[in-house]
Amino acid sequence: MERCRMVFSGSGGQGVITAAIILAEAAVLYENLTAVQSQSYGPEARGGSTRTDVIIADSTIYFPKVTQPNVLVCLTQEAYGKFYPIIRPGGMLITDPRFVRLEKKVDARQFELPMYQTVMEKIGKPIVFNICMLGAVVGITQLVKPESILKVLETRIPKNFLEMNRQALDLGLALANA
Repeated sequence: MERCRMVFSGSGGQGVITAAIILAEAAVLYENLTAVQSQSYGPEARGGSTRTDVIIADSTIYFPKVTQPNVLVCLTQEAYGKFYPIIRPGGMLITDPRFVRLEKKVDARQFELPMYQTVMEKIGKPIVFNICMLGAVVGITQLVKPESILKVLETRIPKNFLEMNRQALDLGLALANA
């Protein structure tokens, strides 16, 4: 497998860090891969900008930060404006048109997926927006199996919220394959 370097970016409270942790855990615990995850966020707990880096590989990872991501997820206009210049040529850019208007031409495959709208129409609770985004990332990249993500969710999510998260993951997978 080729090393995959990802940056998930957005706003505090959107769950991008949680999604990155779930992805890294799934890779390590259920896919026999190596993964690292690091994060940074603004001083505000909610509403400030946030970024999380994930690297997944089948060999040793020596440096945990991503400088040129293969996959860039931007869930706010601010994150897009800040991070689109760092995407690796030929990489993938994933955005939600509710929050991000693409303004610049980037050398990347661009996926504008209505993740938030889909979650609100089908589930009605924005709390699982991040899991829908994670499903889209998994569907597009094929880095890990959806079943591995579900196994991690089963260990991290209270039982009464598990079905809603499973639905959100499925919605993201469906958007990626549409």
